[in-house]
Amino acid sequence: MSTPINPRSYDPTPARRVAFLGLGVMGYPMAGHLALAGHEVTVYNRSASKSEAFTAQLAGAGKVKRTETPALAAAGADIVFCCVGNDDDLRSVVLGKHGAFAGMRPGAVFVDHTTASANVARELDSAARALGLHFIDAPVSGGQAGAQNGQLTVMCGGEPAVFEQVRPVVMAFARAVTLLGPSGAGQLTKMVNQICIAGLVQGLSEAIAFGQRAGLDMAQVLEVIGKGAAQSWQMDNRGKTMVEGRFDFGFAVDWMRKDLGLVLDEAQRNGALLPVTALVDQFYADVQRHGGHRWDTSSLITRLK
Repeated sequence: MSTPINPRSYDPTPARRVAFLGLGVMGYPMAGHLALAGHEVTVYNRSASKSEAFTAQLAGAGKVKRTETPALAAAGADIVFCCVGNDDDLRSVVLGKHGAFAGMRPGAVFVDHTTASANVARELDSAARALGLHFIDAPVSGGQAGAQNGQLTVMCGGEPAVFEQVRPVVMAFARAVTLLGPSGAGQLTKMVNQICIAGLVQGLSEAIAFGQRAGLDMAQVLEVIGKGAAQSWQMDNRGKTMVEGRFDFGFAVDWMRKDLGLVLDEAQRNGALLPVTALVDQFYADVQRHGGHRWDTSSLITRLK
């Protein structure tokens, strides 16, 4: 089954040979934007049906093909992109005789868009260097809609010269691509992002639940306070659906708990105190226990009803 990819205006860049590993809800449209921007795209996905759907949908965009292993997808590519589930998934498509590193030519760049640990980013950066390859950790923010519309925010860690090589290509599916520091800095920045989101959604949940208990018209209230200091992306994009009790879309609770697990593990290592984040993580566990594994993260409000 194909995934919506909303074409946009692409900055002219020289066509590159690229690979994309992982055609999930984020990777599928991201790879699609690369094809629509004129790049030669080879894809790999663990479930072959997704690769087949992708090549069928993007056949008219130019040179698009699929392969059976990450190594075959990476062969001859200038840049290999990846967006999979977690650290173990990432290692499985990168390392070993069928992994991407085994197929990449010297000097090629691996760009990882998985939200993973900073440790695995540093591990794979070191492995890439030993093989004459380059590695950029580049998690994204913007959700499924951002991927489909080519409007993601990309947070990168790696070498500046390598970053400059890939930045124009990444802009095919991004509105901002920023280098934050050496290997691992992109993943650490994504952790900061998730800490902010967790606190904001919990605060918004409490505010809406409070207003509803007080008998206020919360649609009107959110419209008013959204023009002041309380305004946020979460309020603008999730406030109305939270009031309506709709959660069957967006960034899933299971994914958020995975991300917050990475955050809390990193905090144990660096000594950061995250009392609110730890509490909200447990609130998300409550939502999971009530069957909300795939609900949007704004479903935190269901705990307060």
